[in-house]
Amino acid sequence: MDTWKRRVVLYAVFLGVMLTFTAVAYQWGMGAFEDDPRTLIESFQFAVEMFTTTGFGGDSSSWQSQQMHAFVAVMDLVGMMLLIGALPVVATPLLESAFATSVPRSLEGDAEGHVVVCSDTTRSDALLDEFESEAVPYVVVEPDPERALALYEAGHTVIRADPETTDGLSSARLTDARALVTDVSDRVDASIVLAAKELSTDVRAISVVEDPSRERYHRLAGADEVLSPRSLLGESLASKVTTAVRTDLDEAVAVGDLRIAEVSIHHGSGLAGSTLAGSRIGERTGVDVIGAWFNGAFEAAPPPDATLSAGTVLLVSGTEGQVERLVDLTNSAARRFGAGETLVVGYGQVGKTVVNALEAADLPVTVVDRDGGEAIDVVGDATDPETLREAGVADARTVVLALPDDTTAEFSTLVVRDLAPNVELLARVEDPESVPKMHRAGADYVLSLSTVTGRMSASAVLTDRDVLSLDTHVEVVKSEAPALNGRTIGQAAVRETTGCTVIAVERGDGLVTDVGPETRIERGDELVVAGTDEGVRAFERAFA
Repeated sequence: MDTWKRRVVLYAVFLGVMLTFTAVAYQWGMGAFEDDPRTLIESFQFAVEMFTTTGFGGDSSSWQSQQMHAFVAVMDLVGMMLLIGALPVVATPLLESAFATSVPRSLEGDAEGHVVVCSDTTRSDALLDEFESEAVPYVVVEPDPERALALYEAGHTVIRADPETTDGLSSARLTDARALVTDVSDRVDASIVLAAKELSTDVRAISVVEDPSRERYHRLAGADEVLSPRSLLGESLASKVTTAVRTDLDEAVAVGDLRIAEVSIHHGSGLAGSTLAGSRIGERTGVDVIGAWFNGAFEAAPPPDATLSAGTVLLVSGTEGQVERLVDLTNSAARRFGAGETLVVGYGQVGKTVVNALEAADLPVTVVDRDGGEAIDVVGDATDPETLREAGVADARTVVLALPDDTTAEFSTLVVRDLAPNVELLARVEDPESVPKMHRAGADYVLSLSTVTGRMSASAVLTDRDVLSLDTHVEVVKSEAPALNGRTIGQAAVRETTGCTVIAVERGDGLVTDVGPETRIERGDELVVAGTDEGVRAFERAFA
C-alpha cells in the first residue's frame, strides 16, 4: 500500500471514530442535560450534519444547558479541523493526480522497427536527435520517475520501466524492435543485454563501455556490437597534440582521392592573426575552405575578411598533398622541429588513451590527477594553480584536459590559460553545450563525449546511413537526397537553409569533386555532406 492510500485509510478510520464518539456523546448529553432523549440514529444524523457544516436541523433550539452549548462548540471546531485536514490528505493528491502528466508504463500502438534506448543519460540527447532527424521511431526506457517525466514533457517517446528486467523491456516491445542501445554503466549495460537476450536473441543489442577491457564481458552477455567512444575520443585528442605523433591528415575523411580534414591553426603559426583572404590559403595549398570554427562557433563559407586566430579550426577539402601543405602552414616552427612536453590532466579512460598514444610515440608526457597511482606524476587539484605549476604547465607546449566534470574542466581551462597564455589547450567535455563555454574560457580544440557517443551509436543502428566522421567537430555523411533530384545545389539553397556544404557527389562509379551552385543532382546520386550535427540533421530533414 502506497503512502497516499495509507493516509486515506487512517483518515477514514479516525473520521469514523469521531463520528461515533460525537453521536454517542450527543445522545447521552441530550438525555442527561436537556431531558430530551434522542435515538442513536438521530444523534448520528446530528454528527454528520455538524461535521459536513450542512446545519443541525431543528436541534439548535433544544439546547438550554451550558454543557450542551460547550459540547457543540468544541465539536464544531473538531469538525472544521477534520474538514480542513481532508484537503491535503485526500483532495489535493486526487486533484494533482487528475491534472498531472502521467508517463506511460508501456509502449502503446502497433510499434515495430523501433529502437529501444536504455536509459536517459547526458549522452543520450545526441543519439535521440540523430534518430529524430532520420525519422527512426524509438522509445526510451527510464526507471527514474522525474527523468522519465522530463523526457515525456519534452516530447520524447518514453516509458517508465526498469530496463534491467524482462518485464521492463517487454513493455518497450523489445521483440518487435530493430535494435537495443544501452549506455548507463558497464555493469548495468551488461545486465540489460542479458535481460534483452532472454526475451529475444534476434534483436541487435548495442552497448557502450567506459572501460574497453570490459568489452569481452559485454560480448559474453550477448551484445552484438560494443562501442568505446572514450577510447576514440582520447585517440582523436592525442592525434591533435603534435604533428610528430600524427598529422591532421591522419584524421581526414577519405572520399575517393578527396580528403576532408579539420586543420587547427596553432600558436606561433604564420597564419595566426591573418585574414582568410590575406593568408592566400587556396593559392598556396590548393585546398578549398569549406567552413571554420571560430571560438567554438561553426561558420560555413567564412567571409574573406574573417580573422584566423590561434585555435581556429578550418574545415577543408583537397587532395592528400594539398592538405599536407596546409598542415605545414598551420604549424609553428617549434611544432615542426620538436614535440615538446605534453601535460595530460585527468587519468580516466580518455586520459589513459592519450597517454598511451604519446608514450607509444616516445614523447614526453606529464600526468596530473586528483588520485595518486603508478602512472601519476603530480597528484593534486586540476583547478589549483600550484598543482599545475608543479606539473610544469609554463614549459609545456600542449595541455590536454581529460576531466570527467565539465564545470571543473571549464575552471581548469581558465587557470591554464592564465598560467600559460600560449600553450595549446585541448579538452574533452561531456555535454555539447559546454563546447562553446570551453572555447570562451580559452580552449583551442574541444570534443564532446556525448556527440561522439551519439554518432557512434546512430551509425551502429542506422546501417543504411554512412557516417564518415565520428570524432571531429563536424559531421560528414554520405546520403541520397531525393528531394534534390533534378535541381541544382544553388536552386535548393542547400548552404543557406541548412548550413551544410555538399563536398562531392558519387555518381555511378565516378566521383564529382568540382561541386558548385550549378551542380545538378541526378537520381541515384549520393551526396557527401559536411556540417555541424544540427546542420546535417536539417539537411536530412529537408532533402533526404
